[in-house]
Order: sequence, then C-alpha cells, then structure tokens
Amino acid sequence: MSCIEGGFSWNEMDICSPLKPDSKLKHRPLTPLRVVRGVICLVVFLSTAFMILVCFAPIIAVILRLLSIHCSRKATSLLFGIWLALWPFLFEKINGTKVVFTGDTVPPKERTLLIANHKTEVDWMYLWDLALRKGSLGHIKYVLKSSLMKLPVFGWGFHVLEFIPLKRKWEVDEPVMRKLLSSFADPADPLWLAIFPEGTDYNEEKCKKSQIFAAETGLPVLSHVLLPRTKGFCACLEALRSSLDAVYDLTIAYKNQCPSFMDNAFGVDPSEVHIHVRRIPIEDIPESIADAASWLTDTFQLKDNLLSDFNTQGHFPSEGGGGGGEEELSTLKCLVNFMLVVVLTVVLIYLTIFSTVWFKIYIGLSCAYLATATYFEIQPMPILDFVKATCVCNRPRSE
Repeated sequence: MSCIEGGFSWNEMDICSPLKPDSKLKHRPLTPLRVVRGVICLVVFLSTAFMILVCFAPIIAVILRLLSIHCSRKATSLLFGIWLALWPFLFEKINGTKVVFTGDTVPPKERTLLIANHKTEVDWMYLWDLALRKGSLGHIKYVLKSSLMKLPVFGWGFHVLEFIPLKRKWEVDEPVMRKLLSSFADPADPLWLAIFPEGTDYNEEKCKKSQIFAAETGLPVLSHVLLPRTKGFCACLEALRSSLDAVYDLTIAYKNQCPSFMDNAFGVDPSEVHIHVRRIPIEDIPESIADAASWLTDTFQLKDNLLSDFNTQGHFPSEGGGGGGEEELSTLKCLVNFMLVVVLTVVLIYLTIFSTVWFKIYIGLSCAYLATATYFEIQPMPILDFVKATCVCNRPRSE
C-alpha cells in the first residue's frame, strides 16, 4: 500500500535508512503469532470499513447532505472517527508502539492546517494518534493523488470524507483545489487539513536531487527532508486563513527503522514514533504569498535541524511551556470503541445476508452510487442551495 502525500504524489514505498541504533529497541521478528494477528486485524479493519461505508454513506453523504452540508459533515466525522480510532488502538495497544509527543501542547478541537515531513509511506496514519487525543479524529482530511480516488472501497471512503484529489499539474489542480478548499471555509465545520509539502516520501536519491536544486537556486541545502513545494500550502492559507486558528508544524521520526504499511499491520516496526509539535497562531503566518513561501522553507530548515538532533540524541527537544506531552490512550475506551465497531459490523453483515431482499438491493445500490460518485467526483448540493443557484441563473439580466 502506498501513502497519502500532502496532496502532490503517491509513490511506491522507499526504504528509509535506520535512525540512531538503540540496543534496547530492536526490530521485532515476524513470528507466526504476529502474522496471524496481523491478518486478523486487516480482515476486521477492512470488513468494518466496507460495511459501515456501504450501509451509512447514502444516508449521511447523500440524504443528509441534501438538507445540510454542515449536518452531513458532523455525522460523517462522528461515524468515521469511531472507525479511524481502530488504528491508534492497533498501533499503541496491540502492537505496543510507543508514540512520543514533544514540543507544544495544542488545545483540542481547533480548526487547523497541519504540515509534516514525509519520511515514509505511513506518516499520515500517525497523525490519527494526535487527532484522537484532541477530539478531532473524524475531522482530519488529506490531499492526495487523484488516481487513488478510483480505487474500490478505499477511494469511496476518500470521496465521502472529502479528501482533495490532485493530478500533480498545478495549472489543472489549482482551480480544483481552490474550489474544494472554499467549501471548507465555514468556521462552523471542524477541520484538520493535513498536507505533506515535500510532495513525496523521503529517500537518499530524492534528497540528492533536492540538494542539487537548492544549491542551484540559492535555497537551503537540506539533509533530512526535501525542499517543500509552496504552491499548495499558500493556496490552503489563502482559502482558509480567515477560518483557521493555527498551523501545526509536525516533525516525525522513527526508532529504529521507518515502517511500511505491512510493518504497521503485523507490528514488527516501528518500536517508537516521535512527533514534535509546533503550534503557530494563524496571525503569525505571513499573509503575502512570497513571505508565506519563505516561511515554509524556513520551517523545513528547522525540521532538518530537529531531525539531525534526533539522529544524534535519539529524541527531540521539548519546547513550549507544556512540554508537548500527551496522555496515554485509555485501554478501556479503545476496547469499548473496538467492540462497538465489531458488533455494529456483525449486525450489518447479518442483515445483508439474512434480511429481506430490499436490504440487499439497498447495499447493491449503495455500492453502485459510491463507485459512480467517486469516479465522477459527485458531491450532492443541498436542495436550498440548488434552488437559489437555479433562481440566480434564471433571473433576467437588467438592461
């Protein structure tokens, strides 16, 4: 499985070089028990995702959206936030991966733009661990390569969650991105919009190309991150600045190795994930495009320094008055959430198999709608908005 990349690309996995070795934290062996447990987790997670999606998407993403986009988004955030919570449960409780937060302690439920470095294909999944602790798990959205929206089931979920698809051609992507971003501008809609400005996951070959380009253009030569692409970041700021509380600058590092998706699923890596958080109030971000682009470049130079220190010291420095520490996830709450999702899925599977033919027809029509709406990028417009738009279009122009 590949990775969501701040909206600019989705590449095959690149193997990262291990960070500072630690004799106490070794790569876990792929034992038969881990294989069986990983397969069970994948089956459970995928089956629950499919059943919840096909059973509830027509209700919350079509019927409810025809009445109110705000209510539709609230319901979508609540429902899919419950499912997404399975992943931090897998990482921290089942696999035993230690997630360490340093830096600023951020308040819960802010509207924010998240920027992060992209070390490997699963960085985006660990943003869920922070979002869950802040009560914003169902509000997180990503920008991703448009071809991924065509994937069965996964693409359907991306569409319902209103991820932003890009084709990696700015002249094509800019109007699409600005249109979708404008739909998120209502401050009443909770939002965590995550982008990875490097545009691709890090490896040594890409780093060398980035360094050559930086040297030729007079930009900072970075060793642990790639030069950020600034256009998408600036577009997000322009469209959402008035409704955002802050920008969260996240720097992610791993012990001892960078994990792949399957490493996460089977629990063999990582042993620790370190996330350094900087909260920058939106008013502290420059307003001009040129200054905002320079600010982003400076931010990635700071990331480069942080990662250099991490490689040397094995940890990030603690910044901010609160030290960035976050509470451990409650095992009881995680288990209750897991059982809720599993029981709900079992009931939905039972109804699909043993209920009336009408429920089977509903499931079939739901799959057909999701496939069609995702392929053609259809998002229903509220009836009142449609009527207003129609009246404006049909209104005769004054001479």
